[in-house]
Amino acid sequence: MISAEGYFPLSESAGGWRQITGDDQLMDIAGISGHLLRGVADSQQRTHAGFLWSIVVVLRGHVVLEVHSPAVLASTRFDLWSGTKSFTATAWGILLDSLRRDLPMGEALSLDDPIYDLIPGGIPLTDPNKADITLRHLLSMTSGIPGEKSGLHNTPTSASAGAFEHALGRSPNRHGKWAAELSSTPGTAWDYSDPAYLHLSPLFKVVAGCEIAEYMQTQVFAPIGVEQASWDAQGGGDLAGPHTVAQTGLHVSVRDLARFGYLMLHRGVWGDRRLVPDWWIDESTRPSQPHNPEYGLGWWVNSGGTTWPSAPLDTFALAGMLSNRCYVLPSLELVIARVGNGPQSWNDRELLDGVLGAMEPNAQT
Repeated sequence: MISAEGYFPLSESAGGWRQITGDDQLMDIAGISGHLLRGVADSQQRTHAGFLWSIVVVLRGHVVLEVHSPAVLASTRFDLWSGTKSFTATAWGILLDSLRRDLPMGEALSLDDPIYDLIPGGIPLTDPNKADITLRHLLSMTSGIPGEKSGLHNTPTSASAGAFEHALGRSPNRHGKWAAELSSTPGTAWDYSDPAYLHLSPLFKVVAGCEIAEYMQTQVFAPIGVEQASWDAQGGGDLAGPHTVAQTGLHVSVRDLARFGYLMLHRGVWGDRRLVPDWWIDESTRPSQPHNPEYGLGWWVNSGGTTWPSAPLDTFALAGMLSNRCYVLPSLELVIARVGNGPQSWNDRELLDGVLGAMEPNAQT
């Protein structure tokens, strides 16, 4: 079987991914059953009829499965929703590493430094405990800024204020809910908080001098051949911003999402270039805190074997609403990417277990 080592796909306009067709080649080159893969594709078509979606499976550097629902092309882009958080976290990892080497602010910024006084509009504090919030707290969902446990889902704006005003606790959202007071002391509890994650956008602009979307375009997207990504921004005018939306709003095709997964599979290296620091790959794809060991820094992780029991312990993934996913399984040289507009609730193990079950038994040991 051929390893993925040394292979990196061209951009789509230059030829894209190498692919394998034919059952004999699939088994001989990649070690996976074409018959069982077709069963996976058929199952997805039956289960998710009525939705728009795409799936790409990359094994040892080859596309071994690509399937789209009707009316969807390989180039069709979808909003990754919360899958965007993994890209935001990656931008922060690259930036922190650059600050270690070249300090435009005159001093380094670390994961464990308090950051609230750097955020435009953050002062005066709406809760005195916000002074203790660190970058790690924001990335690991332990800042204490209210989230889903308090009924705050995403950052729906009101007529008179924007997403950043709401996230900073200056105004309620359109449902009348506030993020002004912390629901827990920073670092003591886990709560999936979009308002907390949104803080990462204006903070990034202050530290880096550019927006997250601009930074990722030059640092990651262009080098790995992502040609058609777009990233939403919010605010502007009389409102704070505009800034890249940190927690949602990145639109990419399934093939380009697989590229990002493939970059992570190669520990941040693309060709002869290191794009993402090695230490950040380790830091972000392991449990970040004890309150929810299935969450790293912007990534879901499997270190305890509880997130995806059938998958290797080194598996990690980005996950977004409407069943957007990208699983990275380094020990198997496997990336599984799915984008779509639904369903809202989805058993992701159906796809993951199906692909793993199609692999040769000795490939999973």
